[in-house]
Amino acid sequence: MLIDIVTNTAIKLLVCSIAWHWFADWILQNDWQAQNKPSLLHPASWVHSGIHLIGLLVIFYPIWWVAVLIGITHLLIDTRVPLVWWRKFYRQTTEGPVALHVAIWGDQTLHVVVIAIAALLIAH
Repeated sequence: MLIDIVTNTAIKLLVCSIAWHWFADWILQNDWQAQNKPSLLHPASWVHSGIHLIGLLVIFYPIWWVAVLIGITHLLIDTRVPLVWWRKFYRQTTEGPVALHVAIWGDQTLHVVVIAIAALLIAH
């Protein structure tokens, strides 16, 4: 069962990583990053993911490669390609007043799921 692999270590990693993720995504992200991060070729996407990586390296130390993997997935999710694919596949709202909320929370949920999987696998 999933509940059997949830440990205190997993919970600590999850809470710290989500807190850092939200801080980096909502407080430390400026307009330049937000406008340009969908392009892997733009430095803003790398700066934004690098900010995430710095905090994750502290949280997941000494297992640095987990932080790098989460940082890479963050970079790829922020291209919006996975989210656009999912919204089409699952036929989610793409127009109207709730479309932006669906997009934002879809993005955030995907980031948190990646963090949760990493925390559970490492702690287990």
